[in-house]
Amino acid sequence: ILNYDIMARFRRRTCIILLLFILFICSIMMALKTLRPDRAGFGDPFGLGLLPELQQRTVLLDSKQNLLNRAQGDTVTRVSHLHSIAVNTVKASMSPVKKLEEELSSPNYNFHIFYYTWYGNPQFDGKYIHWNHPLLPHWDPKIANNYPKGRHNPPEDIGANFYPELGSYSSKDPTVIEAHMKQMRTASTGVIVLSWYPPGMADENGEPTDDLVPVVLDYAHKYNLKVTFHIEPYKDRDDRSMYHNVKYIIDKYGSHPAFYRHKTSTGRLLPMFYVYDSYVTIPEIWANLLTVSGSQSIRNTPYDALFIALLVEERHKHDIHRSGFDGMYTYFATNGFSYGSSHHNWASLKAFCDSNNLMFIPSVGPGYIDTSIRPWNNHNTRNRVNGKYYETAFSAALLVRPEIISITSFNEWHEGTQIEKAVPKRTGQVVYLDYKPHKPNVYLELTQKWSEKYRKEQEQWLM
Repeated sequence: ILNYDIMARFRRRTCIILLLFILFICSIMMALKTLRPDRAGFGDPFGLGLLPELQQRTVLLDSKQNLLNRAQGDTVTRVSHLHSIAVNTVKASMSPVKKLEEELSSPNYNFHIFYYTWYGNPQFDGKYIHWNHPLLPHWDPKIANNYPKGRHNPPEDIGANFYPELGSYSSKDPTVIEAHMKQMRTASTGVIVLSWYPPGMADENGEPTDDLVPVVLDYAHKYNLKVTFHIEPYKDRDDRSMYHNVKYIIDKYGSHPAFYRHKTSTGRLLPMFYVYDSYVTIPEIWANLLTVSGSQSIRNTPYDALFIALLVEERHKHDIHRSGFDGMYTYFATNGFSYGSSHHNWASLKAFCDSNNLMFIPSVGPGYIDTSIRPWNNHNTRNRVNGKYYETAFSAALLVRPEIISITSFNEWHEGTQIEKAVPKRTGQVVYLDYKPHKPNVYLELTQKWSEKYRKEQEQWLM
């Protein structure tokens, strides 16, 4: 009987201990559900938007925290011994995001890509902008008379030979800007070369876009991209106005974490500006701005930078050197169109730059076609050959071992140089070109492939 009583008491004690242990575990679980995760350890990592379930979970936890603050005051303090467990739980849930970030190629800051924010539609701009581009007449009236005139009529009829997957979008649409940043990040580019006019100015078919720069910078930063500026040939551009505008850009945007600075061979970190159609201004004017002894010299001031001139003709290389520019780029995606855009001339241009302490930045493109806005310009069309033209251009660029490669373009749809996603489309009036037999993202994938190849080869060059 005594042994039986002892065993019964032991069983009762064991059951009570187990019950208390279960209650303790339940209380821990309830506390974990009400704790707000401490995100300070990992911020808002790239890729969160790509995982909607995780994003919803994070929003849910934030809203629970607001309720918790109102109802329980110092609950988090009272259960601080559980806080580290909660943090570890949330960090574990973030592992898919971290894994995604690891799977994506890191941005290649030596791959620069030209980007345009001049598109508009009725929803965001009250009208179509640039998609309704006019058909430009040939300069010879006899030739011009043989071709149609007028404007395009979006959304079915746009001023492009390809049709964007995003449709006739507005560059002001935040979802479009974010989609573009995702695409450029996927392509493993690193620096966006943003087409830029001074405040209140625009190209003849567009409207001012300087107010979009902060939005582009913010979204670029989210995707770990950098932004530099492609200064367009605005009215009365000269040494004085350039000094003023460079100062404006650096003062207004230079402190943003996405603002691009290039590390020079001497270790300096300097902004970089591409200057489109630089050759229309005589070297003497540029020298006022870009040489140490110039009357408007920007050298050795807080606004000093790297200035990259457009080279079209061979003689421009001497003008660029005399002007005080820091380098040259070729922009055009048409092999053979100009001296600068002809692949077989890149080796001699690189040799000239090396001997004169200049940067040579070749521009590669996937093809060229602008007959939707210049119907008489068939002879400059360059067929994409299912991506082979693009790869040939990259191969030619890598042969000269440049410090930077530029890509023409992400979204210059009028000239058919875009690598942005395009889709097949047929209307009553037009049959658009497309990327078939490949998918809409084929040129993003090719860019990523060559970005990795360039990175690996560059490591070999430096050995």
